[in-house]
Amino acid sequence: MGVSKDEANEVFLGLLRVQKLLVAAKHSAPRLEDGVDVTAYPVLFVVAGAGTVRISELAATLHNDVSTVSRQVSALVTSGLLEKSADPNDGRAWVVSLTDTGHEVLGRIQDGRATWFQGLLRHWDGPATTEFVTRLRELGDALDANLRARGATTPPMPYSATKVQKQKED
Repeated sequence: MGVSKDEANEVFLGLLRVQKLLVAAKHSAPRLEDGVDVTAYPVLFVVAGAGTVRISELAATLHNDVSTVSRQVSALVTSGLLEKSADPNDGRAWVVSLTDTGHEVLGRIQDGRATWFQGLLRHWDGPATTEFVTRLRELGDALDANLRARGATTPPMPYSATKVQKQKED
């Protein structure tokens, strides 16, 4: 049997609260990496997942305007975390990819986040965590299927250290 409307509403409100708290935490959290603005983390995560991506596609993926993403990319190029090169399919466009330093920095950011979440979840046990992750994935799958059924483009999956490490090895 499915959940009731009241239960569904409680899940939604709980997720909304967590979303708002995560946004607040992002703006007040200690910097995980000196010299990297936390607002640029999504750029790094998407580039890491894509391998190489056009700036316009990056902006569309992040649901942001090209000028904002272009400024973020420029700052990340200047700091040595991204490299910019001509798009092999269209010499007028640019593509970006992570540098070796970018991979290292992203690994430290991911490790710092994992440590933070580990502290938040210190009172959870393994089975509770596994069940929570399973339910989050199920909710994500349901949202993804709903978006696809309505013809919407689904956003890319979040950065995965395992996926990026495999790309580096290939």
